[in-house]
Amino acid sequence: MNTKINGFTLLELLVVMVIIGLLAGLVAPRYFGQVGKSQVKVAAAQIDSLDKALVQFRLDADRFPTSEEGLSALNEQPTDVVSWYGPYLKKAVPADPWGRPFLYKEPGEHGDFDLYTLGKDGRPGGTAENADITNW
Repeated sequence: MNTKINGFTLLELLVVMVIIGLLAGLVAPRYFGQVGKSQVKVAAAQIDSLDKALVQFRLDADRFPTSEEGLSALNEQPTDVVSWYGPYLKKAVPADPWGRPFLYKEPGEHGDFDLYTLGKDGRPGGTAENADITNW
């Protein structure tokens, strides 16, 4: 009676695991680098969309929302605005890709209003993923 059990040896399993580890080590940094670039692009697109909604608000109300009213004025009519024809966004004001609210100031230092996010690190300045993303 000759029964043979088929399977992998420990050495074969270790070789496969080493190969998978090497491949992951080469591919993962490139993949995660692309995720960071994608978040920056999403933030820029969100700022552009909010910028256009703010301009539409101004066309209707003859002014931009105040800093106190903030971006919520795009979805909820401020009490002193008679000619509000919103909501100007289909959904609630989104958070930036890193989960923080967009920053809005009216009047702005760089134009009628400043709209920005501080990037991945949440601090002013920075480079690459940590750079501020603005409407100016």
